[in-house]
Amino acid sequence: MGDAKTSTFLPPYLQHNAVVRAFQDTYRSFSERRAALGLSNPGPVENVAREVQKDVFLNNLMFTGLRADINRPLSVSPLFQYSHAFAMGSQGLPPYGFSAIYGTQAVFMQGNLDNDGQLSARANCRWSDSFVSKFNAQIAPMQANLQMENEYNGKDFNASLKAVNPSLLDGGLTGILIGSYLQSLTPSLAVGLETVWQRQALNMGPETALSYVARYKRSDWVASAQLQAQGAVNTSYWRKLTDKVEAGVDLNLQFAPGVGGGGLLSSGARKEGTTTVGAKYDFRASSFRAQLDSSGKLSCLLEKRVLPPVQITFAGEMDHFKQQTKVGLAVSIEMAPEEMMNQTAANAVPPPVPF
Repeated sequence: MGDAKTSTFLPPYLQHNAVVRAFQDTYRSFSERRAALGLSNPGPVENVAREVQKDVFLNNLMFTGLRADINRPLSVSPLFQYSHAFAMGSQGLPPYGFSAIYGTQAVFMQGNLDNDGQLSARANCRWSDSFVSKFNAQIAPMQANLQMENEYNGKDFNASLKAVNPSLLDGGLTGILIGSYLQSLTPSLAVGLETVWQRQALNMGPETALSYVARYKRSDWVASAQLQAQGAVNTSYWRKLTDKVEAGVDLNLQFAPGVGGGGLLSSGARKEGTTTVGAKYDFRASSFRAQLDSSGKLSCLLEKRVLPPVQITFAGEMDHFKQQTKVGLAVSIEMAPEEMMNQTAANAVPPPVPF
């Protein structure tokens, strides 16, 4: 059957060619052996340490000051909602922001607009079960950023190509191009690489960098390692201790030339390293995260749902070496229509949005 399907795409004079037939037989044998290994998709390179960086650690969840979010869902399938966000005394958050989300199993769109006129938009489109295109744009006074990405998920590999602020208006290609590939070698081991090409202007030469990644996954633990450009090394380890408790550790080593110059292996090289340990506890109606790094910074985040539509979040950070303390408190209220609440309760699980 495989030869019959392949031959229909070949010209008649190639369908019975001995070299072509030998290539088809080799490819079919390789595909059968590959399928027999039972390999799974390892995910993108940027998520090689997802369990530690995004699930356990709270680096992307920390905030300071007071924050209030009012969410108004209008539909479950398709997903459609808008929200108002208010912040006071917060670093990096505008006083007011408006956002809207629309999503189906094939399309996801999100837009954010704050009181300073900064607009950010994100759109994902799933062309097929394997191919996804992603677009990100940020527009602010006197500046704009654009990012485009195409991602292909095979049965046992992931490949992506990303472009950041690409331009041909100056008579040549400028911007940043990032290509990555992650391949499963065994049901537990996956290895890959990521290459970066960058050119800020035509009067400047292009710069390239190459990174290597590896990921080993078992049923209750995951280990990953990344060898980045300029000699940086990052390793992480995640383990699920119980059904409600998981922990992770991350080690980051930076090797940079010292003031006196010299290569990475010279005596003038400066070595810096940071180790971070974190844990996450999931309770019936709350979640608690905590982490401590080797620089003396202790952080914690508590999310508690006091009522079905109300969630309170407390964030705290203490830097022992710098003698600095940061505290944040947030309240999130979901104002869904009564008929929508009844629909959600009847369906139990809403249709998933795969982005």
